[in-house]
Amino acid sequence: MQDYLVKQISEDGQLRAYAVNATQLVAEAQQKQDTWSTSSAAFGRTIVGTLLLSAAGLKGDTKMTVRVEGDGPVGKIVVDGDAQGTVKGYVQNPHVNLPLNDRQKIDVKGGVGTTGSLSVTKDLGLKEPFTGQVPLVSGELGEDFTYYLAKSEQTPSAVGLSVFVKDDNTVEVAGGFMIQMLPGADDRLIDVLEARLQEMPLVSELLQQGLTPEAIIAEIVGELPMKTLEQMPVKYRCDCSKDRFAKALSSIKPADLEQLISEDHGAEAVCRFCGERYQFSEAELQQILAEQAAN
Repeated sequence: MQDYLVKQISEDGQLRAYAVNATQLVAEAQQKQDTWSTSSAAFGRTIVGTLLLSAAGLKGDTKMTVRVEGDGPVGKIVVDGDAQGTVKGYVQNPHVNLPLNDRQKIDVKGGVGTTGSLSVTKDLGLKEPFTGQVPLVSGELGEDFTYYLAKSEQTPSAVGLSVFVKDDNTVEVAGGFMIQMLPGADDRLIDVLEARLQEMPLVSELLQQGLTPEAIIAEIVGELPMKTLEQMPVKYRCDCSKDRFAKALSSIKPADLEQLISEDHGAEAVCRFCGERYQFSEAELQQILAEQAAN
């Protein structure tokens, strides 16, 4: 099944629903970052959460950055997303593989930690980006995204994020959902949905069974009639380039550039998001230094 995200709304206008299969995307991210199981699960859940938030809160050319900074061994996780379903990201400590937790699942909470923050920075094309930040409440990340939406965006929501990592650290399935209640929603519907969510299998289990994003939403809302607003592909794509790294090099101190020229006779820049390596020769560094002096 190809990766894609679906947006739906109930015909009675009481709720919005989003669900995504991001298996291939998260598998590619795992390979690029060379993450081990605990880091893979935490990184993958953050990617899926960013896809869902981007789908709900971005339009046009706007972008967002999600940062998870906990006190666990995984360290900081950063994921950029846009309105077109494109993401890129990195994890500070990719090689974390903790023992399974009490439920015999990957210990994401132990990897992320429970003290720290989840922040979302939106670049909406205005003068200054907007940042909302909440403390971590769980470390499992689904609950943390839910808490962010309730506290920072005042949107009652339920977020489920799931990544199944195989013994060789590769990703078998990854996906998630987000349900948002709209103004005027019936309290009885909220109670019914909460009960269904309590009984529902993990998203990873539903994906392993071959369920589509539409079918995952149906598992949650039951007989409530839904209509699809949009179905869009999602993908991992890094927009790095040699020109962008050249601009970054032009911002460092002239003395540091001169040291790279005289001692190293060149430089190598490595993208944190995709691992791409860019080589700068001594002559290219001298050109950057000359342009810096001219400005």
